[in-house]
Amino acid sequence: MKIYFMGICGTAMGNAALLARAAGHEVMGADSGVYPPMSDVLARAGITLHEGYDTARLQALAPDLVVIGNAMARGNPEVEWLLDTRAVPFTSLPALLHDTVLKKRRNIVICGTHGKTTTTSMAAFLLRENGRDPGFLIGGVPQDPPVGNHLGTLSDPFVIEGDEYDSAFFDKRSKFIHYAPHIAVLNNLEFDHADIFRDLSDVQRTFNHLTRIVPRNGWIVLNGDDENLRAFSAIPWTRVLRVGTGEHNDVRIGNFVEEASGAVFTLWWKGQPWASVHWAQNGLFNARNAAMAATAAALAFNPENPTSLKLDALNRFRGVKRRQEILMDTPALKVIEDFGHHPTALAETLSSFRARFKDAVLTAVFEPRSNTARTSTLQSGFARALAHADEVYLGAVNRGEKLAASERFDSEAVAQHLNTQGCLAQAFGSNEALLQSLCSATLPPSGRPRLVVFFTNGSFDGIIGRYVTAAKSAG
Repeated sequence: MKIYFMGICGTAMGNAALLARAAGHEVMGADSGVYPPMSDVLARAGITLHEGYDTARLQALAPDLVVIGNAMARGNPEVEWLLDTRAVPFTSLPALLHDTVLKKRRNIVICGTHGKTTTTSMAAFLLRENGRDPGFLIGGVPQDPPVGNHLGTLSDPFVIEGDEYDSAFFDKRSKFIHYAPHIAVLNNLEFDHADIFRDLSDVQRTFNHLTRIVPRNGWIVLNGDDENLRAFSAIPWTRVLRVGTGEHNDVRIGNFVEEASGAVFTLWWKGQPWASVHWAQNGLFNARNAAMAATAAALAFNPENPTSLKLDALNRFRGVKRRQEILMDTPALKVIEDFGHHPTALAETLSSFRARFKDAVLTAVFEPRSNTARTSTLQSGFARALAHADEVYLGAVNRGEKLAASERFDSEAVAQHLNTQGCLAQAFGSNEALLQSLCSATLPPSGRPRLVVFFTNGSFDGIIGRYVTAAKSAG
């Protein structure tokens, strides 16, 4: 089959296109910006890429199926041609994945407001390290496993990141509803995606829908410490395993300690010791990600004896690009990039760094970029989260001109509030001005090192790489 992907350079779309190619389909696609690294990966796989959208070109290519990416909307010329003519069948990415990959697999679907990419990577990594050949689709750039997509062996599970965001402009259901879970991991649940969901109850509703399609011979792996998941306490139609730090959990995280060299914790399965982990990943939140991933992988590996899954590989798990990724590491200056775009994620990451780098001046650089972060919806939460830092630089609100002032993230107000809390904060009208100010900042007094953490779910207008280059040049 000849399949054409609209928006092919997005991480999920690109990895799905690679899966389709591996399955033997002829694959091509277009994007408004054909950009690396995904464009390079796709080209190496023999996938033809086109810049921009052109109805005449699409008609000439004559695909058998068009996959319309989540970023596409009415007004796109190719979308309008497809709707006008009905000349080519079209579908969403999640529906394509269900129909071509997932419908006959025993799938592990990793869901939650935070940590999906890392937890998906860990589950796939653990299964591979224990001799299995799972399929997987990861919505990021993992270091372990070394690729973001793999078909795997049909008899082994498929591990997929289950996003609660909508599927396409014509299918407003959450993506994970399409993914036919055999094991559904509910890692955490908070209000996010204010452009899609009305409130917390609306988010809980879609997660509840997911639980209702888990078969009776499957499992739900649930964060037993998350108060927003307590609404799922009664799930009589399938089996439930709770994971967390509390004594009531089936799989329990204990003895967690974090220091400069890394973190240490222990896992128990129903009161029995399972494994001790000593690794380089940050924070209790990543220990929880590991526990959720290990539990799901163990159930898929050997449901009769889950703890036969060996967890030694976690000690060398290297994580995912742009998730607390260290870009520069000298005695005087460390620079880290993180995909954080929700108050809880920022607070947990900053708290972890505070515990790990006790002597450092902690500098947080935040870009309000996501469809929720750029609005005032979670503004007070971001202010509380950023107060964990010593210094805060607030970047320009992405596409701020498209929002009314009353609806827009108010960087000046957040900076003023942080300054009253003893945190040195500045708000900038442009990311270029932020970069200039950050580059001109002197090192902290008394020989204290500085840790600079960039938080963004986008490019931050390229200033992260430019700051690292400038810092290295300055010695």
